[in-house]
Amino acid sequence: MSTPQTSQPHPAIRVDHEGPVVRVTLCNPGQLNAQVPSMWLALAEIAHFLAEEVRVVVLAAEGRSFSAGLNRGMLVPGGMPGEPDLLAAAARSPEAMTALIGPFQEGFAVWRRVAPVVVAAVQGHAIGAGFQLALAADLRIVADDVQFAMREVSLGMIPDLAGTGPLVEAVGYSRALEICATGRFVGADEAVQTGLASLAVPTTELAGATSDLVQALLAAPAPALRALKPLLHQALTSTADEQIHHERVAQGHLLHGMARAVGLS
Repeated sequence: MSTPQTSQPHPAIRVDHEGPVVRVTLCNPGQLNAQVPSMWLALAEIAHFLAEEVRVVVLAAEGRSFSAGLNRGMLVPGGMPGEPDLLAAAARSPEAMTALIGPFQEGFAVWRRVAPVVVAAVQGHAIGAGFQLALAADLRIVADDVQFAMREVSLGMIPDLAGTGPLVEAVGYSRALEICATGRFVGADEAVQTGLASLAVPTTELAGATSDLVQALLAAPAPALRALKPLLHQALTSTADEQIHHERVAQGHLLHGMARAVGLS
């Protein structure tokens, strides 16, 4: 087995590269992996510069909680050192706040667009921005102590880190509305039953179950897996005729590549 290459693009994020797998880990457990905007910019940069050979990305976190969400220090006058002043931007104009949020959203939305399959391994609390980071992944495995919650509405805000679309896709409009409006916790059993998570396991088995899923994904032929992710995303917005067109185009490219690989063209 190769030795993982580790980098730290942000003090609260560690990135480990091992062949076709990249593991992005929130590593500030002392603050329950609370998030700040500079982390979101770092996440976007990590995604934009993934090597071509990467086939799977794992989003994970150290400690007992995946992420407690936005660091509340961002919501006091003056904000936090080294971070943008959210309240000052909001005071200037709605347009100033809108422009500020855009790059932050990219740290979440980008994971749906990257070629590798993205897996989130989630334990403990995943609140607000933490919930939305888990939703940014294609697949979620959760520990049996997981507690998802969207608390933004209770603070007079709405979820704005690209999480509303994936949440509605996963659980449907009505349940998504209820989860966000009430801010209640969603546990492991409900997460699996509603499609929010693929699998729930004891906390001590989360790392092993995640590794098993990663290995299963790597066992699939790389070109087929790379074609499958965008194909299924297209199904969310395509008409039936458009989707079957996407299927045959993708298949045509795959089979052409297979034929060339055995010297038939």
